[in-house]
Amino acid sequence: MNSTIVSPSILSADFTNFGQAVKDIDASGAGWLHMDVMDGSFVPNLTFGAPLVRALRGKTKAFFDVHLMIVNPGRYIREFKDAGADSIIFHYEAEVHSQKYLSEIRSLGLKAGISIVPSTPVHVLEELLPFIDIALIMTVNPGFGGQKLIPECLEKVSKLAKMRDDAGLSFRISVDGGINEKTAEKAKKAGADVLVIGSAFFAASDKRGFVEKLTV
Repeated sequence: MNSTIVSPSILSADFTNFGQAVKDIDASGAGWLHMDVMDGSFVPNLTFGAPLVRALRGKTKAFFDVHLMIVNPGRYIREFKDAGADSIIFHYEAEVHSQKYLSEIRSLGLKAGISIVPSTPVHVLEELLPFIDIALIMTVNPGFGGQKLIPECLEKVSKLAKMRDDAGLSFRISVDGGINEKTAEKAKKAGADVLVIGSAFFAASDKRGFVEKLTV
């Protein structure tokens, strides 16, 4: 497994200046950019959709890590692919035919991901692991940025890391919610290798130093 990846979440950026947020992410050396797409139904908030992905695609070569927190995510896979996504992550809780859509995402040349909320046990992912490139463990209840990490969720990260090792697979384990310098180290120790970071990243005065510290 390669070194830890920091994926700044643009949900925590200044919505009046996404262009500067992209520049800050590029300058930090993070390499990934996380986009939380919320529909006000699967989660209690509305954010943005494929038009923002398309608008930012021409401004950066960063890996676009698109997280669909929406109902019927399978309907929008091609739309987000065409907009410029590099990975598409959808929720286990939102889709009955998860294997079908994971395979479709991969067939389009994208990285395929599945996510679970804090109340969902990690063992439900066991049969899907051969079909994924990213497993995203939500460490807060999704919908809003700035929440505190739920410590018990890191136990799921540890269980998933063991499942990965036992199966001889190489998908990445991502964590999202309440990740900062302190909790990032705990998440890494549990087995996470992608850190989705919102508020802590954009609040850092030295963003490159912040990223470098977390990726060593």
